[in-house]
Amino acid sequence: MTTFDQITPTVTAVLEAHRSLVGRLDWLLVNRDLNGRVRLIVPEAVDADEALRTSVIALVQTLAPQLAPHAHPQSCAVLFEASREQACQGAAAYALHGFDNVWVVDRLATEANWARIAPETQGTPRIVFFSIKGGVGRSTALAATAWSLAQAGKRVLVLDLDLESPGLSSALLPPERQPMYGITDWLVEDLVDNADVILEDMVATSNLSHDGEIHVVPAHGSNPGEYIAKLGRVWMPKLQADRTRERWSARLERLLLALEARVRPDVVLIDSRSGIDEIASTCITDMGANLILLFALEGEQTWNGYRMLFEQWQRAHAAEMIRERLKIVGAIVPELDRVSYLESLREHAYGVFVDTLYDEIAPPKPEAVGPASGSDGKWRVGDLIEGWNFDEADEGAPHYPWAVNWHRSFAGLRSLQGRLAVIDVQEVNAIFGSLLDGVRDAMGMEGQS
Repeated sequence: MTTFDQITPTVTAVLEAHRSLVGRLDWLLVNRDLNGRVRLIVPEAVDADEALRTSVIALVQTLAPQLAPHAHPQSCAVLFEASREQACQGAAAYALHGFDNVWVVDRLATEANWARIAPETQGTPRIVFFSIKGGVGRSTALAATAWSLAQAGKRVLVLDLDLESPGLSSALLPPERQPMYGITDWLVEDLVDNADVILEDMVATSNLSHDGEIHVVPAHGSNPGEYIAKLGRVWMPKLQADRTRERWSARLERLLLALEARVRPDVVLIDSRSGIDEIASTCITDMGANLILLFALEGEQTWNGYRMLFEQWQRAHAAEMIRERLKIVGAIVPELDRVSYLESLREHAYGVFVDTLYDEIAPPKPEAVGPASGSDGKWRVGDLIEGWNFDEADEGAPHYPWAVNWHRSFAGLRSLQGRLAVIDVQEVNAIFGSLLDGVRDAMGMEGQS
């Protein structure tokens, strides 16, 4: 009995056995519906070619028994469409490994699409703070980063996109400065073309601003109102006048562009929801992030989670589009045995990156590059061709962690806002220095610690 995880390898094996037939098709879609059942979609021109149509039906008759129960009845196991784009209709799709004209299409209950990677923004730098697990000090680190950049004279825009567990705004804004509206309000009002009315009342300036400014856009306003009812609507696509659908992530991008035009920040800091869900997918893949900080605690839960995410990028051939933007952050590094803790964190991070995102470097063919350097004619490490790969001890590598140290003055705080109001630069650097230096370097602020 085939399970969901066996669908792709089973389909691949059957298509490989019928490669000559597959090569005659302009394109072929392996469509997985919401229930995980598979049917094939081919160009409608195939339907008019009796011989080709018969061959495709025979292929389906071979495939269906091997996929059961993840196969549609043979009477409806093949669809004919005018174009591949029309057949996909915005669903998540990626090329099937080993084929130039075959794609796997996933129809999902949500519009989250970890394989659809937006290119890096060319305007204001955007930095996303993300973690697989909650409770790792991610929002605290973002608040400290905003504080530090404002100390250096930067204008910082902060977005609290942890919509299901909001709280970042309370770290940067006292109650009297909380704006009237937040991101959830804008997304709901946008559905009825009323978003412009509230844009001016959803940004507040933090009292923690120094030589620069910290502009905060909270998840909700000073009076959350019917927050749960609104939260259930923020993911909605918007139906445009021409009857096309605008994905919620595209709506969020419109909001961000409007905020950037209004605030004109030097950098945008985005607090993402933890876990592999709709919000996290949008923050990491859809908003053109230039730097994605992956907060990590040493432990199997962390690395199993990141491995699943990286493997999805690997399967979807999307890794090369995002891997250079990633950076591991060692979260809440303990006071005792810090060195050994960070070594273990680095070792496990390296293992995950090597297995999923780094290039597997193989020796070049001797006839292509000349003789090997060894006197015995064997290839040595120095003879390997170049690729996107790093040594485990390379401090500039994505897997090498920037450390955020645990500190008793931040443990069990009732008010992060009050703590940041009285903290000094030395204290901040002692706790967050590695992270802050890395962010400054990424922004081209070397020497401004």
